[in-house]
Amino acid sequence: MSPRKTISPDDRAPQVRAAGGVLWRSVDGELHVAVVHRPLYGDWTFPKGKLDPGETDEQAARREVLEETSFVCDLEEELPSVHYLDHKGRTKLVRYWKMIVRSGEFAVNDEVDELVWVSLTDAAALLTYGHDVDVLDAFGNLFDR
Repeated sequence: MSPRKTISPDDRAPQVRAAGGVLWRSVDGELHVAVVHRPLYGDWTFPKGKLDPGETDEQAARREVLEETSFVCDLEEELPSVHYLDHKGRTKLVRYWKMIVRSGEFAVNDEVDELVWVSLTDAAALLTYGHDVDVLDAFGNLFDR
């Protein structure tokens, strides 16, 4: 896993706000999640992106997932947010949701060149950032209730 400085949330507004999702499906009774590869950063992560002006976090999560995966998704439970310093040293807050795919088919695009559906165990090994694994763990806990 690649190090990324995770920071504790505080009372200051983050310099960058983003939103995304953990897309899931069941394959022969086993949970699988979508993990995307971003060639610009050389990482494996969950689809996410920055909010546009005037956009809510929920709207941004749906839009960014659609842009990066070509999937139309419904938001389900909110997952833990992540706070870290981005590659430019700015404080960043990313909110995530559990998301179910309603339609679409993955297509390579400007930001994502590969999408894989993998088990939770395989996703944990594939994800580049530790904070993504934390989000994945929280996602998995929703099914252990």
